[in-house]
Amino acid sequence: MKVKELIGELSIQDPESEVCIAYNYGDYWRTTVTPLVENVETATVAYSAYHDLLSIASEDDYDKEDAKEVVVISNMRIY
Repeated sequence: MKVKELIGELSIQDPESEVCIAYNYGDYWRTTVTPLVENVETATVAYSAYHDLLSIASEDDYDKEDAKEVVVISNMRIY
C-alpha cells in the first residue's frame, strides 16, 4: 500500500477513532491481537530470508539490492 492509498482509506474514517495494528499472536488459538498505533516513522527495510518477509534493516543490510525506505506504522519506536 502506498501512503496516498492509506490517506484515502483513513480519510473516510471518523477522525476521532483510535488506530490499531492487527496481527496473529502466534498462539494455539491463532488469536488476532490489536495493539494501538503509537508511532509512525520512516525506516530502511530489506528482505529477510529467515522470516520470508521485509524486516528493519541492520547497517549490514543497507547495501542490499532490495533495501528500501518505507513508512512504518507500529506500537513501538523502531530505533
